[in-house]
Amino acid sequence: MNSVFSPEAFANPGNGPLYIQLGRLIADQISSGQLQPGESLPAERDLAAMTGLSRVTVRKAVQSLVTSGQLVQRRGSGTFVAPKVERLEMALSRLSSLSEDMARRGKTVESTWLSRGLFVPTPDEVMVLGLKSHDRVARLERVRRTDGLPLAIERAALPTAILPDPEAVGPSLYAHLSARGLHPVRAIQRISATNLDERDADLLEVPTGVAGLKIERISYLAAGKVVEFTRSIYRGDAYDFTAELQLSAPDEGGRS
Repeated sequence: MNSVFSPEAFANPGNGPLYIQLGRLIADQISSGQLQPGESLPAERDLAAMTGLSRVTVRKAVQSLVTSGQLVQRRGSGTFVAPKVERLEMALSRLSSLSEDMARRGKTVESTWLSRGLFVPTPDEVMVLGLKSHDRVARLERVRRTDGLPLAIERAALPTAILPDPEAVGPSLYAHLSARGLHPVRAIQRISATNLDERDADLLEVPTGVAGLKIERISYLAAGKVVEFTRSIYRGDAYDFTAELQLSAPDEGGRS
């Protein structure tokens, strides 16, 4: 690697600003496979010594690649080549959990629990779930991973009549609800773009401010009772959402 980052690579001033040259060199090493996903970059001071560039120039080059998603930085660990993200296609016409979606692809989902328990509901939870002011709400917050890659942060709120013991939930919330005869049968889902704040970006191992998808879902039982109010954050580089559209029938008057 030392030869790749030798000072001779930056001897031509006609190739543009030095930080751009260094960023391009690192990006080329990633695209050619010389730097593999998960491989660590030399420390900033070491890169500066190898290249003969200033630490400010090295820092600027690295940050540009972090912003573009080609590198990731982990506090206390260093800078690494970002993992390759397999884009997943999810149908908007099917009501299913992330665990069910991944199972159809032959993958498993792991959960890292951030919190779960019974809490005083927020005004939004009172309104959406139809709670009374003295009711408690069951909340689940977790990071969902597949193949070690964090894909989504799920924050679900349910009435205690539906989920009296959040600690009893295993890998799949919907499997747990199904076992109690409370699997939702329909849902209203809203998807919007968002820029990830520092906490969510750290949890998903992406740069702060990167684009993500915010998904709010309100799910219902067959009788019409709200069973779940979930607000999730998905990696924007990992998902494509698809919907089947059909042409509506022409009006009776024959307009086209």
